Amino acid sequence: MWAQLVFAVAGLYVLGAAAWVISAGVVRPNDGGELLNVACDPTRELWRDLNAAFVRAYDEKHGIRLTVRQSHGGSGSQARAVADGLAADVITLALWTDTDAVRKAGLIDAGWEDRLPNRSLPYTSTIVFVVRRGNPKGVRDWADLARPDVAVVTPNPKTSGNGKWSFLALWGSVVWRGGTAAEAREFVRGVYGHVPVLDPAARGATMTFAQKGIGDVHLTWENEAHLEVAEAGGTLEIVYPGRPGERPLSVLAEPHVAVVDRNADRKGTRAAAEAYLQFLYTEPAQEVIARHHHRPASPAVFARHRDRFPEMDLCRATTLVPSGRWDDIQRAFFAEGAEFDQLYTKKK
Repeated sequence: MWAQLVFAVAGLYVLGAAAWVISAGVVRPNDGGELLNVACDPTRELWRDLNAAFVRAYDEKHGIRLTVRQSHGGSGSQARAVADGLAADVITLALWTDTDAVRKAGLIDAGWEDRLPNRSLPYTSTIVFVVRRGNPKGVRDWADLARPDVAVVTPNPKTSGNGKWSFLALWGSVVWRGGTAAEAREFVRGVYGHVPVLDPAARGATMTFAQKGIGDVHLTWENEAHLEVAEAGGTLEIVYPGRPGERPLSVLAEPHVAVVDRNADRKGTRAAAEAYLQFLYTEPAQEVIARHHHRPASPAVFARHRDRFPEMDLCRATTLVPSGRWDDIQRAFFAEGAEFDQLYTKKK
């Protein structure tokens, strides 16, 4: 029940800027190497199961019992922690710009995105709504979030990948339907005008909405929404945002994975780190991914779990800038003084 989520948050301790959690269920023997996976916040349960499966598979193949440790937190904060010295062997963050920030810090080689299948995306996701039982505010589509009677809970896009994806989905819900940037700006400003608190990471926003009872709608990852609803004992439900008669519309969330080259080479863990990420594309790992409500890269596995994933129009965030480049997404929306800062400063 909620004790699991409370433990996950309360069990954190701080080392530098990073929040550390050791994955439950992973065998921690003394006769093998150790990997550190620095991950975004709402993937604790996913990596607990993937790590356990990988440890078994690696031992069966190589006769080596590895230890996998986990660090979870807001994706932007996690990227900064690795750049500042947190010795990650791999990073599994929420979006391209956070992973590439580690490359810009000199820790990952150029071309990292092309090293693994599907642009280093073993799974994708999206942003959906969680509402109170019975949906008392009648929230069905993105436009409903700007109503003055609707309070929205979403994390801070300056620190959280969930926060960034939610912001981009809000903006895109106007532009992808033919609206202008000016119309998108006014809509997003209206939504953030009814955000009571900006938690630094996704799991904190889940606790704010589900346990503290703050807000009418929670914008969150699809997988986090399913976990949140399952743990809430019937008091919450999921809404896939869309207009009547149309397919739901949201952003295609792309959480890339990468080996942190400088750390893996220095620590002598490259072979294990590469095997770890390659394992994510195997059928057993893809099955785990699907069961946790992340959208697996494998078409065959996705097809077997099709009932978990409603059909949606999922749009790439890079269509929101003329260049189609993630660096320009960052500059336009999340850099100091960019769109988010301007509209949120005006809100305050």
